[in-house]
Amino acid sequence: MQGHQSPDYKTPLKKLVINGGYPLSGSVRISGSKNAALPMMTASILSDHDIILNGIPDLADVRTMIALLNSMGMYTKKNHNDSFTFNASGINSKFASYELVKTMRASIMVLGPLLAKHGEAKVSLPGGCAIGARPVDLHIQGLEKLGATIEIKDGYILASSDRLIGSTYSFPKKSVTGTANILMAATLAEGETKILNAACEPEIAQLGELLNSMGAKIQGLGKDCITIEGVENLGGAEIEIIPDRIEAITMVIAGIITRGELRIENINSSHMQQPIELIRKCGAKLEVFEDYLYLKGSDLISPISFQTNPYPGIPTDIQAQLMVLNTVAEGDSKVKETIFENRFMHILELKRMGANIGIDGNTAIITGVQKLNSAQVMATDLRASAALILAGLIADGETIIDRIYHLDRGYESIEEKLSNIGAKVRRID
Repeated sequence: MQGHQSPDYKTPLKKLVINGGYPLSGSVRISGSKNAALPMMTASILSDHDIILNGIPDLADVRTMIALLNSMGMYTKKNHNDSFTFNASGINSKFASYELVKTMRASIMVLGPLLAKHGEAKVSLPGGCAIGARPVDLHIQGLEKLGATIEIKDGYILASSDRLIGSTYSFPKKSVTGTANILMAATLAEGETKILNAACEPEIAQLGELLNSMGAKIQGLGKDCITIEGVENLGGAEIEIIPDRIEAITMVIAGIITRGELRIENINSSHMQQPIELIRKCGAKLEVFEDYLYLKGSDLISPISFQTNPYPGIPTDIQAQLMVLNTVAEGDSKVKETIFENRFMHILELKRMGANIGIDGNTAIITGVQKLNSAQVMATDLRASAALILAGLIADGETIIDRIYHLDRGYESIEEKLSNIGAKVRRID
């Protein structure tokens, strides 16, 4: 089968203009999770049958992944709205070029499936990452434990194996993409594999759920120890992608800081228990149901101190957004970042808008101010972009956010969704 022409994954340089001071009200629907969709797209490499994924968000990272899979000979077809069919029976290249991998670190997740299914892979080392080191050595160590021969040459990971052999690998520190890679590779390995200190994120659990529906034998999903009994081959499957918990929490914060009233639909509340409990402490009214939540902001916002942790703790991906809430809270708070060493780049931009934030090592100390001021600011990474939008929603006057291509990697139709609930936001060249 031939893959169709990929959409252009290079995003034009545009800016976002926000006029702040309007309370948000109405209903907003959360998109499918990018962090669940991307590994499941790479899992389709493991089968020669149709893999149908429903609820794929329309994002730059998704378009990049489709372009990468198509470059290997994957057949991809858009069925309707957000449903895609993937078929890897025509894969004729085991090569992931630097040109594609450099724009999205999640591309590394083609390594495990290519190696397990085709016995070889040549995957570019990912480029630098604005928020800090995300070493791929954990991926390499795990695959070597399964019997792969791996060398790094000219900026590429060269991996080969006749057939992977089940083994036990303990991650020295939790890695979501690392767990995904070893989990996928182990499905076709000979014998039993145990992954210790595995990532427990819902996105990893759903990847395992897809693999099991393809015929894999995986136990312990959502726990620290995952056991995989290797099988000879995998079949077809269809699955609905879980809602994006990071987008959901971002919208909750938007409603609270604008003193708005929102119904946030298409959520899985069980995936957000600790963030929701934390946010309740700010004084807003939150009513949580299985697949939606209702919130009503209050005039007074109480500060909330926290530290980021692997799931089920407070995700590093909402640290910047929660910090914006603290910038306009009544009092002092501390935010400790434990996952990435360079994830405070949004602070300088927030200070340009009048926020009172100091930094002590990996801890930010915030003293709430009455209001933020509009400014011209620059997004440095995906979640920093979201934080600057939130700040713009409550700042006096017109805020202009530059480099919003980061935003298009992880938030589907964000300005459209915000406009529909009362925000004054538009995109300009």
